[in-house]
Amino acid sequence: MLIGVPKEIKNHEYRIGLTPGGVRELVVNGHEVLVENNGGAEIGFDNEEYLAAGASIVDTAEEIFAAADMIIKVKEPQPNECKMLRAGQVLFTYLHLAPDPKQTQLLVESGATCIAYETVTDNQAGLPLLAPMSEVAGRMSIQAGAHHLEKAQGGLGSLLGGVPGVAPAKVLIIGGGVVGTQAARMAIGMGADVTILDRSLPRLRQLDVEFSGQLRCIYSTAESIEQYSLEADLVIGAVLIPGAAAPKLLTRAIISKMKKGAVVVDVAIDQGGCFETSKATTHEQPTYVVDEVVHYCVANMPGGVARTSTMALTNATLPFALALANKGVKQALLDDAHLLNGLNVHQGKVTYKAVADVLSYDYGNPKVLLMAAG
Repeated sequence: MLIGVPKEIKNHEYRIGLTPGGVRELVVNGHEVLVENNGGAEIGFDNEEYLAAGASIVDTAEEIFAAADMIIKVKEPQPNECKMLRAGQVLFTYLHLAPDPKQTQLLVESGATCIAYETVTDNQAGLPLLAPMSEVAGRMSIQAGAHHLEKAQGGLGSLLGGVPGVAPAKVLIIGGGVVGTQAARMAIGMGADVTILDRSLPRLRQLDVEFSGQLRCIYSTAESIEQYSLEADLVIGAVLIPGAAAPKLLTRAIISKMKKGAVVVDVAIDQGGCFETSKATTHEQPTYVVDEVVHYCVANMPGGVARTSTMALTNATLPFALALANKGVKQALLDDAHLLNGLNVHQGKVTYKAVADVLSYDYGNPKVLLMAAG
């Protein structure tokens, strides 16, 4: 199979779909890889490393999209990239379609087979290709929140861990999944006073044991969200409904009553955000203020630590990329129900039900469509 790895073009996005090590694994398995010129140069993966791994370097993304059987990316394709996709081509990347009707329309019109990292599953009911970036984003959310609590950044002027004689800042984390757990780990490590909310009692029990009582584990209700948000200096939104739009848990009314100079970090912004006042921002302009509360809603947070993120992501995606390349797309999807769960668009049909429902598309059963293809 001919695999293409274009350079990412979102604002301050320096990650790349494959490391040189990932390229080498595909080449060893008999495949060809095209990498866009200087695609990984900003994070220390230069052309020479990709050439040594067996890749060919091409000058433009247009060449890659025109030639490749499968495109491996990091972020969702931008409109001009969507328009370069063609029927029968495979796109393997993060998509986050539920809050993005324009991208969904363009992918449907392309006729391409589009597999979303964020909806591939595993035997533990986890999301193995979302997990590494969720780990990064969870840890970064505390770094970002602590930084923007500084007065010069528009925050209240609180130090997350306090000092002897001064109480630490209060951190509220809404959601006890991968993002929330990693955020809690960082916040506790920095000495903050941490509360985590979740609707799963078994998960709250696990967190209580995991952190040996170092944080409050509270059942999530409208009442508890409001109570702890009003006390918080920093709120992390860490909720996820796989493939679907995030629920709006922190309302404008609550935001308006929070401490002036408090910071909210919405890690769910890729799925539309879990705060009513959230709108996507960039690393170039990461924050805005609503009712004197600082909002950090960067849609590609892990891009801020792009080298670490690229290595972590390739570790997770490479086995699936190899299966798609070695077996062919149809067979790889039919052989692995977890990979099949990643199929969001195929031959002009939306094949992920949560996306079809929220964007009012007719749902196409992925297995039926693949079997009908012959």
